[in-house]
Amino acid sequence: MSEIKKIKLGSQGLVIPAVGLGCMGMTDMFGGNMYGKANERDSIATIHRSLELGGNFLDTADLYGPFINEQLVGKAVQGNRGSYIIATKFGYEIEENNQLTGKINGTKQYVRKSIERSLKNLKTDYIDMYYLHRLDKSIPIEETVEEMAGLVKEGKVRYIGLSEVSSATIEKANAIHPLTAVQSEYSLFERSIEEAGIHNTLFELGIGLVAYSPLGRGFLSGQFKKTEDFPGNDFRRTSPKYKGLQFQKNIELLEKIEQLAVEKNITSSQLALAWTIAKGAVPIPGTKKIKYVEENIAATTIELTQSDLDKLESIIPLGTSTGNRYDDAGMQMID
Repeated sequence: MSEIKKIKLGSQGLVIPAVGLGCMGMTDMFGGNMYGKANERDSIATIHRSLELGGNFLDTADLYGPFINEQLVGKAVQGNRGSYIIATKFGYEIEENNQLTGKINGTKQYVRKSIERSLKNLKTDYIDMYYLHRLDKSIPIEETVEEMAGLVKEGKVRYIGLSEVSSATIEKANAIHPLTAVQSEYSLFERSIEEAGIHNTLFELGIGLVAYSPLGRGFLSGQFKKTEDFPGNDFRRTSPKYKGLQFQKNIELLEKIEQLAVEKNITSSQLALAWTIAKGAVPIPGTKKIKYVEENIAATTIELTQSDLDKLESIIPLGTSTGNRYDDAGMQMID
């Protein structure tokens, strides 16, 4: 395995590469693929190539599929489980017939049910990083975290975290059992966790920040200049960020970022990832293609100066409106 920049995630001892691999787009979800077509062979080859380059931090969830994404990851790592650091998530309530109920379930019983299901799907006896996918607002977060802490004691889980939660929730949860990471959407085009003070809370408490969609769901790659560029069933076609006038405004901002990337002789994706890393986060860009995993991992070698960071943040200063990242129902699920 080649050398890749490694970092400590949080303060509980977990060491991971500076960029992870988001696996969600590698399989269909709810009968279609959210990010265009995928096939198992290419997806597994991408996971294996990532490992060769030192990129052994994989991110999945029971929701993706449901279940088939975990199963794909389990297949990819079989026979070499110890070389990988696997993160998965639970919380979206999924019935035995693979149907979503539309609720978030953080009860102790559901924590137990979910971990056993994920261990089976991943064909492993432990999970490195276990997140609550969204906050169950019907019960105290302390109850959920208490049960997750029990999984750590039993050796079924090594480290725990939360996803898309407020500073107040983070503080309550961390008082029950130290959180290793919080996962949130974070990119040049989505800085709401900075505006809400969550970014600061994590650094003050020594909790890692894992940034999903660090390329703005692929937008920062520069491949999509109009809505029609997204595949027909791609969920980005309905996202408020990529519709109408807002999309045009975002394209204008992107063009300025692309110009800066050209000056540095790197891709706009690499520039965006290097910015995320410089901000103290671990990006987990999703891809199912080897060429992009290679490009993403190469971004860990890029050093941005303070001047570079200032230029980027002057293009999209804090508070710039780039559109909601989910529809109204999706935004309701964020703490």
